[in-house]
Amino acid sequence: MSKSLVLLTFIGLSFVVACGPSAEEKQAEEMRYNDSVNAAEAALIAAEEAAFLAAQADSAMLADTTVKADTLVK
Repeated sequence: MSKSLVLLTFIGLSFVVACGPSAEEKQAEEMRYNDSVNAAEAALIAAEEAAFLAAQADSAMLADTTVKADTLVK
């Protein structure tokens, strides 16, 4: 009985280990993770650039209206 219990335990552990992800699956998951991080970083950079350009446009428009107001006052 004890030998069969040890054998069944060994077989059960073998199945658990064998059911884990393969090296290819681990590499694919790591690649998906890296792609996701790169996409998030690219989106963040694009948002920062858009905010910077919007701030420049607002600044230019404010300067333009200030010049127009100065010319109307004179």
